[in-house]
Amino acid sequence: MSGPFRSGFVGIVGRPNVGKSTMLNTFLGEKIAIVSPKPQTTRHRILGVLTREDAQVMFLDTPGWHQPEHALGRYMAEVIKAVIEEADVLVAVIDARVGLREDDERVLDRIRQAKRPAVLALNKVDAVKKPKLLPLLEACAKTRLFSDCVPVSALTGDQMPLLLSRIIARLPEGPRWYEPDQRTDQTDRQRITELIREQILLATRQEVPHAVAVRLDELKEEGHLVSIQATILIERPGQKAILIGRGGAMLKRIGQSARSQIEQLLGRKVYLGLWVKVVEDWRRDARILRELGYAEQP
Repeated sequence: MSGPFRSGFVGIVGRPNVGKSTMLNTFLGEKIAIVSPKPQTTRHRILGVLTREDAQVMFLDTPGWHQPEHALGRYMAEVIKAVIEEADVLVAVIDARVGLREDDERVLDRIRQAKRPAVLALNKVDAVKKPKLLPLLEACAKTRLFSDCVPVSALTGDQMPLLLSRIIARLPEGPRWYEPDQRTDQTDRQRITELIREQILLATRQEVPHAVAVRLDELKEEGHLVSIQATILIERPGQKAILIGRGGAMLKRIGQSARSQIEQLLGRKVYLGLWVKVVEDWRRDARILRELGYAEQP
């Protein structure tokens, strides 16, 4: 190995649906964060650790920036703020298909205030004709916030190695903070609840995805089988009816898809029992948010 060993925390920030979680998963080469087309899929700060011979990069995926409307939204805003303030390097992700929007500008303002080294990733260029990228690259360069502006496709992997090299070049010299084989600090329990929620996001529409949370009630090994019981929290009786579906068809479909994902994670056969419970306005209830891990414990 030539040159210094570099390590540090890299915050991936941007408005909803720009591809931050897909970017994290592509960097790591495995599924660390759930992904869906729905805004605000990511609710927590998600750590993904990439260890190489020359560097250890601790990526921090964040919720999409938006104006909070309830306690859950305020928690998510605090997650973004903390990552921007604490990261060694920031990667601002912009959807190249739509360009700079008002919420993008707000994210850039926060980066400007934090005065952190920053790299811009113009994502989803696989869906954009190259001539359309030039004005966007010029607009981003005029912000004078970024040492590099890299057009990428997190989905296809195009230009992602280049983006990674530019990120690592801006990390400080430092030690390995995690063992080389550690990929995340999420527990299996946390990842299981997220995988269940991902399948709900993919299966439902309108207000249902935002009003859903998953609570893991039981996880135990029974011989060669892992038995899991989980409760899906929803805010309205009508949403519960949608989730269960005619004759339980929707809930069965969600359960089958989630079970497949969980079996891949655990490498074991899984029994998954799902229940749906109405908890009105849980997103505004600080006690329930703490129980679900969406707020700091007092």
